[in-house]
Amino acid sequence: MRDLFAGVLLTVGVTGLMYLVWGEEAVLPGVAFGLLAAGINAAAVALIRPALQRDFGAVMARWGMGMGLRLAGVGLFVLAVVREPERFPALPTAVAYIGVLLPLLFYEMRLLRR
Repeated sequence: MRDLFAGVLLTVGVTGLMYLVWGEEAVLPGVAFGLLAAGINAAAVALIRPALQRDFGAVMARWGMGMGLRLAGVGLFVLAVVREPERFPALPTAVAYIGVLLPLLFYEMRLLRR
């Protein structure tokens, strides 16, 4: 739950910065792809957390599933930018997804230290 909350806070911050740079056209991609990144990361953490007490193979399998979810998010990015370019301009949409997902990915590393 903390992971999702951190993702929502990052979404608000990234979207606010994007609003300052690109104006109102960046709000929809900021919110949509920021929350998408937060949800994907929360799901990936939920996948890997039970495997941390098991063997290395189980951890790697769950980690791979989480990376697959993140890759699916990239596919959704491409789909949105190609089908609705006026609503989802490429640069703000990419900044929203990566700007939320990347810090959360580094934050996830704290699980492996425990």
